[in-house]
Amino acid sequence: MKKILLIDDDESLRDTIAEVLTLCEFIPITAADGKSGIEKALIERPDLILCDVMMPGIDGYGVLNILSRHPLTKLTPFVFLSGKKESDDLRKGMGMGADDYLVKPFQEIELLQTIDLRLKKSDDLRRSFSSDLNTTEEMPKSATPEGTIKFKNRNKEPYRFKKRHILYTAGQVPSNVYYVVSGKLKEYRFNQEGKELITNIYGAGDFLGYRQVFEQILYTENAQVIEEAELILIPKAEFLELLNHDTQTAKQFIEILSHNLTVKEEKLIKMAYDPLRKRIANGIIEVAEKFSNKRRGYASIEISREDLAHIIGSAQESLIRLLKEFKSEKLIDIEDGRIIILDEERLRTFTDSNLKMTDIIIHKNTNHGQPG
Repeated sequence: MKKILLIDDDESLRDTIAEVLTLCEFIPITAADGKSGIEKALIERPDLILCDVMMPGIDGYGVLNILSRHPLTKLTPFVFLSGKKESDDLRKGMGMGADDYLVKPFQEIELLQTIDLRLKKSDDLRRSFSSDLNTTEEMPKSATPEGTIKFKNRNKEPYRFKKRHILYTAGQVPSNVYYVVSGKLKEYRFNQEGKELITNIYGAGDFLGYRQVFEQILYTENAQVIEEAELILIPKAEFLELLNHDTQTAKQFIEILSHNLTVKEEKLIKMAYDPLRKRIANGIIEVAEKFSNKRRGYASIEISREDLAHIIGSAQESLIRLLKEFKSEKLIDIEDGRIIILDEERLRTFTDSNLKMTDIIIHKNTNHGQPG
C-alpha cells in the first residue's frame, strides 16, 4: 500500500482527506505544520506528499525547498494544496519543482486522479532511472575520467606534499586540477563563528579543484593535506583543452560535479536534522569508505578527532563522548588512536527510519537547528 503524507494546518481538512485515502487503500500520514511535515517525510518516506501553501512557521514553499534537496525525498511527488487567493502564486512553487497543485475546495475525484497520475509518473521515472543506472554500471572502468586523465598524463611525475600543506585557499585564482595518487586531503570552510567544517575528503583516485577550473571561478573553499600525499598537477589550460576535445570525459566530469554538489547539500541537511549519534555513525562510515585499512580483521580508520569532528559538524568533546558510547556498545574499538569498526552493519542501520520522532525534536530544540 502506498503512503501519502498530508501537511496542512486545517484539522478538519486533514481528517476528511485521511478518511478518503484510507477508503482508497492508501496509508495516510498527517502533519499539522511544515516542521513536523518535514520530520515525518524523512522518517516515513511517503510515496507522495500533499502540502498546503500557507502555514504558520515553515510554509509550503519552505517544505518543498528542503525536501527537494534531501536524497530521501527529492524524487517524491509533491502536490501543493492552495486556496483560490494563492493560486496566482503557484508559479513560484511549480518553478521550485512541485509536480502539481489543487485549488481548494476540490472534489474527491480530483484529488484521487491527481494522486494516481503522479504516482504512475513517479513509478515510470524510477524504472527509467534504474535502467539508466544499470547501463552506467556496465560501462568499462577505462571510460572513467580517472582512466582518461591518467592516460593523458602518464608521463607526469607526481609531486609529494607533506602533512598540513595548504594546497589552496578560498578566494585564490585556480591554476591546476589535482589528481590524488596517494595520501589524504580535505576541503573545508569556516562558518560565521570561525568554526571549521570539512566539506569533502579525498583519497587515491580522486580529483579536486576541477569545479573552479571548469566554472572559471575563484576557489570557494580551502584544501589541505591531512596525510602525506602524492598529487599529479594538471595545468588549467591543459585540463580545459582535454574537456574541449574529449566530450565523453567532459560529460563524466559534469556528472561527478553534479553528484558532489548533491552530496554537499545532503550533508548540510543531515547536519541540521540528524541527531548527533547518527551523524557520528555516518561520519565514521564516510571516512571508512574512503580510507579504511584492515586491523584485527576489521575495517579501521586513522583520522584525528579534530578532523572527524569537523566532518560531522560537532564539538570535539561531544564526538569523544559518543565514541566512548559506541565502544561500550561494541560498535567500535579504539586502538592506538585508530577507530576499529567492529559492527559496521549496526552503524549503517542508524537510518532515518529507525529514529524516533522525539529524537529529532529533542536534537533540534537542544541545538536550535545548528550542528554541534
